[in-house]
Amino acid sequence: MAKARKSRGESMLVRYLVLGGWAAVCLLPILWFLSIGFRPRTEVITPQPIYWPTFSLDAWHLLMSDWPIAQYLRNSVIAVAGSVVIDLVLAIPAAYALARYEFKGREDIGFYILSTRMMAPAIVAVPIFFLFKTLGLLDSVWALMLIYAAINLSLVTWIIRSYMLDIPKELEDAARTDGAGDLTILREIIVPACLPGIITAAVIAAIFAINEFLFTLLIASTSNAYTMSVALANFTGGSDGIIYNAIALVSFIAFVPILILVILIQKHLSRGLTMGAVKG
Repeated sequence: MAKARKSRGESMLVRYLVLGGWAAVCLLPILWFLSIGFRPRTEVITPQPIYWPTFSLDAWHLLMSDWPIAQYLRNSVIAVAGSVVIDLVLAIPAAYALARYEFKGREDIGFYILSTRMMAPAIVAVPIFFLFKTLGLLDSVWALMLIYAAINLSLVTWIIRSYMLDIPKELEDAARTDGAGDLTILREIIVPACLPGIITAAVIAAIFAINEFLFTLLIASTSNAYTMSVALANFTGGSDGIIYNAIALVSFIAFVPILILVILIQKHLSRGLTMGAVKG
């Protein structure tokens, strides 16, 4: 008994050491990147190694005084959150129809929806620009919201559909026997059953939207609609050259909201990443 308890303790110790090592591998680059944001620019670009860096708020003062970083962050949050909501409102009914209704060409339609995600964004950049110019939506956060939603809608639909295929049809048959309609079944049974998958799809859509640069630069012609991705590009040129400490600080600020979101929903996210993985 004592030997088994000792072996179990050693196994737990090895497990914690491995997890601690992996956490260090993941966190140290982030902390190092953050440390660049709080160092003087002269120390960042110097070719000589500096073992005892100097703490400086130069990059923070630059962001607060010369750059409306709060506005960029607000634009990013509004555009990304709005696009995710639009994607979920449209993708959930579409995924349910593709997963449950039997009609001619269902698989072809499903593949066509997914194939639109394989298209290079630059192909439709010019038509989209003239479309939004005609509608008077250029240089607005609402335009970015619609663009992000259109880009990620096919992927979100396909991901949610794969989770809905794992839900037993017997649950729906029992609900129909009790007189429930399709909308009631979707709202009361399907959505709660595949909620982790929906959350996973929403997080993936949010990450893709945050990283979108081409359409953001195309639509946002002034700083009124700039997001964090375009704000980063503003620190890579000009008479002062590349401002590395400001880039590092802005990147960390852009990274924090997604980190907090993933921490808050990690329970559902871990379940969602394992759902729909195995088909019988």
